[in-house]
Amino acid sequence: MPSNDGGPALFRLVRFWSRRWAKGSEGDASHAQLVLTVEAVAASGTDGSVGDVARLLGLDQSGASRMVAAAEAGGYVDRARAASDARRSALRLTPGGRALLRSARGWQRSTFAELTATWPEEDRDRFAAYLRRLADQVGA
Repeated sequence: MPSNDGGPALFRLVRFWSRRWAKGSEGDASHAQLVLTVEAVAASGTDGSVGDVARLLGLDQSGASRMVAAAEAGGYVDRARAASDARRSALRLTPGGRALLRSARGWQRSTFAELTATWPEEDRDRFAAYLRRLADQVGA
């Protein structure tokens, strides 16, 4: 089987998980959006903005703004003045946002472990390294 057959397999997985991930451990699509928002705020750094969240999630500014507003209303994100430019808002995770992020990452790790439980440890480690490499390469 040629190595480029990895593309169709990758997209089968993406389709599979995009339909199921929203259910996650909470069974709620709005929870999945909060997790996505919190992950994007965390990835955008200490002076992250709504524009950074939009770029990281592949959304337009208004869609990202609604997601950030929901995370802020839920107590997961705070807005403050950006240290680099007082005219801009900077997004920061609250303690609740950091707890949500830890919980989501724990669920992600346990899901990976469950899906690869029958694999030899060397294969799991190699696959995890390839996934991290791919994610880093595409900036995900």
